[in-house]
Amino acid sequence: MENNTMTSTDINVQLEVADIEAAAAIYEAAFGLGDRIGFRASQTPSTGFRGFLLSLVVSQPSTVDSLIGTAVEAGFTIIKPAKKSLWGYGAVLQAPEGTIWKVDTSKKKDVGPFTREIDDLVLLLGVADVKASKQFYADRGLTVAKSFGGKYAEFEGKGSPVTLAMYPHKSAAKDAGMSPEGSGSHRIVMDSGIGSFVDPDGFVWEATA
Repeated sequence: MENNTMTSTDINVQLEVADIEAAAAIYEAAFGLGDRIGFRASQTPSTGFRGFLLSLVVSQPSTVDSLIGTAVEAGFTIIKPAKKSLWGYGAVLQAPEGTIWKVDTSKKKDVGPFTREIDDLVLLLGVADVKASKQFYADRGLTVAKSFGGKYAEFEGKGSPVTLAMYPHKSAAKDAGMSPEGSGSHRIVMDSGIGSFVDPDGFVWEATA
C-alpha cells in the first residue's frame, strides 16, 4: 500500500503565476500532475533565464510525445523538438507563464504498452558551484544519491513529490536553450521540512507547516 504521509525531506514546488486558477488548468491539461505541483499568486518581475528547469522523467518515447502534444494544445511552446540523443529521447518546452520544462526518457524506443505515467518530477537548479551547493543541502538533511564532481548532484527523492538535482548555471541555461543571463525573481518557491532559508543562488525555501 502506498504511504502518503509527508516526511521531513519531502520537497514541494510552487510556481509563482499571475492567475492561479488559469495556471492550474493549463498544467492539468498539459501534464495531469494533480497536486504534484502548486501555484501562488505573484506579479514579481523576472527577465531572461530563471535559473532552473523542471523535468518530467517517463518510461518511453511514446509517453514523451503524448505529453508534448497535450502541452502544446494547452499553450506551451516547443523550444527544442523531441529527438534522440546519447542519453535517450526528449524535448524542452516553455509554459505560458515562462517556466522551462524538459520531458524525457532514457529509452530510445518503446519498451511496453502506451502510458502517460510520469515516473519522476525533478527540479533542476542551475547553480554557481555544484560542490558548494551540494554540501549546503546535505548540511540541511538531504541525502546525496548521485554526485559527479562539479558537474551534477542529485538527492534522494523516493516518496517525495519532487526530486532535487543541480548542475552548473551555464549548463542549465544551455539545456533550456536560453542565454544564461537573467534578473529578478526565480518565480519558484520550494517548501519542505528542512527549514526556511535562501540558498547560495537565491532560491527560496519555506518550512512545511
